[in-house]
Amino acid sequence: MVINERKAGATLTYINLALGFLVSLIYTPILLRLLGQSEYGLYNLVSSVVSYLGVLNFGFGSAYVRYFSRYRVNEEKDEIATLNGMFLIVFSLLGLIAVIAGFILAQYTNVIFGEELTAVESIKAKHLMYILVINLGFSFPSIVFTSYITANERFTFHKIIQLIKTATSPFITLPALLLGFESVGVAISTSILNLVIEIIYAVYCFNKLEMRFSFKKMESGLMKEMSVFSFYIFINMVVDQINWNVDKFLIGRFQGTVGVAVYSVASTLNNYYSQISTAISNVFIPRVHIMIAENDDDSVLTQLFTRIGRIQFAILALIMSGYIFFGKPFILKWAGSGYQDSYYVGLLLLLPVTIPLIQNIGIEIQRAKNMHQFRSILYIFMALGNLFLSIPLTRKYGPVGAAAGTAISLLLGNGLIMNLYNHFNVGLDMSYFWKQIIKFIPGLIAPAISGILMVRFVNLNRISMLLIFGVLYVLIYVISIWHFSLNPYEKDIILKPLNRIFRKSLK
Repeated sequence: MVINERKAGATLTYINLALGFLVSLIYTPILLRLLGQSEYGLYNLVSSVVSYLGVLNFGFGSAYVRYFSRYRVNEEKDEIATLNGMFLIVFSLLGLIAVIAGFILAQYTNVIFGEELTAVESIKAKHLMYILVINLGFSFPSIVFTSYITANERFTFHKIIQLIKTATSPFITLPALLLGFESVGVAISTSILNLVIEIIYAVYCFNKLEMRFSFKKMESGLMKEMSVFSFYIFINMVVDQINWNVDKFLIGRFQGTVGVAVYSVASTLNNYYSQISTAISNVFIPRVHIMIAENDDDSVLTQLFTRIGRIQFAILALIMSGYIFFGKPFILKWAGSGYQDSYYVGLLLLLPVTIPLIQNIGIEIQRAKNMHQFRSILYIFMALGNLFLSIPLTRKYGPVGAAAGTAISLLLGNGLIMNLYNHFNVGLDMSYFWKQIIKFIPGLIAPAISGILMVRFVNLNRISMLLIFGVLYVLIYVISIWHFSLNPYEKDIILKPLNRIFRKSLK
């Protein structure tokens, strides 16, 4: 059942991502045109600041899976109930703190966002902060329920709900836009939808998974142990917020909301790119913790790490190479005029982030081994380096400069130092990993040549040509990778479900 849940979870995740991209493809241009560049930039600017308050969950969500897995192996149901009670109290208090902190920050929007905002934008920013902070506060207790669903490996239900959310979201926000409520309407409608989803998760945990809560016998020692474990995850979260949201904040202060809008279009693409990678690794998180709890074998973990990384690379290389060749005309048609620089911002974000995205299961291996402290410390220096580089680069080059600062810090931290740490300290054979990734090169030659020829000789600014040659490029990539790069295990992953579908169609 667990294996089927993983497969179903991964399949539904990719269906959700495909649907999400399709919805974004249709909905984002409408959103950009109904809101306008400044309004869209303002919404993303406020969202980036509010997201900093999300770090107040202190990484306890990741700690939950680790301790749940430990109790689950030993079938300690009472301890799991106590764990649930402890986390519900902790997250409820943290959510309250986040709301209070957000309301205080809302009183100082002029100080936070600087003088680039107009008087009207400053007032609207305050209203947006109130709405988004309340939404954030309600999301904190919900972490207990989503973590419980993940820890029990009920991926199918979780992904179906996410699928429904993706499909219905535009239909909820679009009426608010058409009625003229602008970014405030988007914030309210999105918050209501999130609250409904969180209630559904809670009901499922109580009724289907028979989730129990116990508020007795809470051990202070366990809380202390989890706090130490979570502290370094918390540092990671702070650094991630700096790396991925400080750019918008700096652009807003030095360039205004228009620059934020340009960066946000590329950031949206980067988010989908990241989600595609994590869709694979997320379903293996409980398995990693159970494997290490039962038998900590570095060679087995290296094999799992490499197997997942190769699958991630095969998919990401298609998207990355496709973006290089078709990204510029795509953005101009999708987002419209005024977003030309979004293509270069996207390149600077997508290229360096590919390295950690094909290695993100290594983060869970570190956490399961309680060896994630170094990564947290490293990420502090990465964040400081990013901030140090991005301030002058943003002042001079705007959104492109901000993205360049992030790119440099990612390449040095994740591309070099983190690989050395995984190899020499965590026990993962990174030499073996990269040798397996390099085996993809023969399969990438034909797509690269075809992409260069298409850019050189085809007018991709025409939508019909962009679609036709985009599909042709995908076919060339798939055929080339299949014949020259994929190993028998990876081919089997693709062929088995196809054969199953074919047999069913013949019955």
